[in-house]
Amino acid sequence: MRFLPLLLALLASCASTSGLSLFGGEDPLASWADGEVKSTITSFVSEATDPESVHFVPAEERIAVFDNDGTLICEKPMYSQLAFMVDRAREYVAEDPTLREKEPYSSLMDGTFGSTKDIEAFIELAMETHTGMLDEEFVAVAEGWLASARHPDLQRPYTELVYAPMLELVAYLQDAGFQVWICTGGGVDFVRCYAKDVYGIGPENVIGSSGQKAFREIDGRGEFVRLRELVVPINDGPGKPVNINRHIGRTPILAVGNSDGDLEMLEYVAQRHARTLTLLLHHDDGEREFAYDDGIERALRAAGDGEIEVISMTRDFETIFQPAP
Repeated sequence: MRFLPLLLALLASCASTSGLSLFGGEDPLASWADGEVKSTITSFVSEATDPESVHFVPAEERIAVFDNDGTLICEKPMYSQLAFMVDRAREYVAEDPTLREKEPYSSLMDGTFGSTKDIEAFIELAMETHTGMLDEEFVAVAEGWLASARHPDLQRPYTELVYAPMLELVAYLQDAGFQVWICTGGGVDFVRCYAKDVYGIGPENVIGSSGQKAFREIDGRGEFVRLRELVVPINDGPGKPVNINRHIGRTPILAVGNSDGDLEMLEYVAQRHARTLTLLLHHDDGEREFAYDDGIERALRAAGDGEIEVISMTRDFETIFQPAP
């Protein structure tokens, strides 16, 4: 896992200090097709950073939030964290075959798990695979999985399946003095395992769903123990604005998402300032990635009202993934 992310971090650093694209050339958004969306982004950032503009925003208020799965990184056929949970659960069953008689293992092993998109089933699987261990143990297991796992269709590490235009946008915003945060419905500790190396976004700037922890003395040393209890609200839907307020304390001026689970975050940002930019990534490119409309219907309707700008992957992404190393 380490070589590619470190290389990307170095490229991002060079891009942010030289105005170069991550992939060469002078355009910092070279992976974006020329058009209305790209122009809207550059105009917004130019005005927000120009002290002479009526839309100038002081540096401390230049905050951008990005969803993760499906916005920064590929989410089909399943989220990388869900693939991690499934692999972990299968390992548990291999070690203890009696687990086949217990949910969520039985439905997972017979192929019916998640067929009804029951959020309770996913939470139960997360509790089974993410708790009852020390924080350090979880991080080691997650990093090991990320280093070895491969996407079932694209046959590349999950951490290589980051959208090149989004990597450029993150670097472009950081170069313009924006604080860039990830606001994910996924597990905060899982995403923190790779956010810095892959996106150039530090763990302190990752907001996500989380389980409760306890700080306990174990063998003479203080340790964080992962408990079987959720921190509420889950960082999805209306929980996103709550957790942005809780962790950042300021309202972002730019937000990027890709699903109905991001709609409240996008609306919260769009409605709180006189000048904002909210972007919704539409996966409509079945040839280069995956085309799907499930779970984005409400957000697309809201975008039709004009407050949210739709990014078409087919129209607006010249490149989707960075070249394989």
